[in-house]
Amino acid sequence: MLRVHFTADDIARVRVAAAPDPLWEIVNSFQALIREENALAFGEWRRIVRPRLGPADGLLAALLPPRGYFPDFLTPDLGGSLGLESAVDTVLGTPRADLRGDLARLVASPARPRPLPAEARALAEGTLEAVQRLGAALHGYHRRALAAFWPHIRAQVDADRAVRARAVLGGGTDGLLASLRPVLRWQPPVLEADYPVDHELRLDGRGLLLQPSFFCSRRPVTLAVPAPDRTPVLVYPIQHTPGWALMPGATGRDGGLGALLGRTRAAILQDVVTGRTTGELAERIGISGAAVSQHTGVLRQAGLLLSVRRSKHVLHTITPAGLVLLEGAPHTPHTPFDP
Repeated sequence: MLRVHFTADDIARVRVAAAPDPLWEIVNSFQALIREENALAFGEWRRIVRPRLGPADGLLAALLPPRGYFPDFLTPDLGGSLGLESAVDTVLGTPRADLRGDLARLVASPARPRPLPAEARALAEGTLEAVQRLGAALHGYHRRALAAFWPHIRAQVDADRAVRARAVLGGGTDGLLASLRPVLRWQPPVLEADYPVDHELRLDGRGLLLQPSFFCSRRPVTLAVPAPDRTPVLVYPIQHTPGWALMPGATGRDGGLGALLGRTRAAILQDVVTGRTTGELAERIGISGAAVSQHTGVLRQAGLLLSVRRSKHVLHTITPAGLVLLEGAPHTPHTPFDP
């Protein structure tokens, strides 16, 4: 069981990350690649990515067991900068004492019965060669496993942020934390979740950064030993669009998007930039809910928007591919018209 304890100051300092964290996605996706669970979300992606891996990924395999502890230095505080280059540079700047401490915890983890290979042990010394090898492994894995899918990963995280923004508008921080069910359960002043070990996280006025993660699966993740002077991070799983790995918008392939823009679909794309439910689109554009569902289905299949179900409603948000297409289209006013 994971239990996150809030004070009144912490309630005022809860934030949702603005974008996917490339390091958390590397860590979570590598573990998802090894495990066989959640085939509906990740099965097709595994079939595409696994043949691309090889000896160059051996260092990450040593540091990232399928379950249990992995070194905290792989997911440092990025200070709001979520670019891959600066993120990897932050990892490579980890003090030697932190490298040694985290690797000692990894060796002692019951989930890792085998000794660490030599290239992983060399990291404990913080030598330039060992650190550069880690940087190459992180960049190489991201290029082979994540880069092609990053537009969709970013779009899906944006869709989750739209859900959380609505929760805040409707109920403040209480509404935000309550919206994380069923993965996280808000029982003020404690946020609880199923967890492989008992872990008590006391925020003590530092607040909490909620990090939505595309490859986080089934349960949240947090650092084993968070830095006492940094805002704690809680990484939580988000919803996925079935078949996402083969969608045109997931990999940047052109799915003939230009042929899709008519007045109705252009208006829908314009309106879902900030997120709209099916009912809201029907009311604002002046068509039936069934017609909205038909148009959003076509746009979704083309990778132009994403749809996330929340309770009785479906929230639609635009993808990066949709924004690119929309920017090249003439403005369409939100007035009733024939589809």
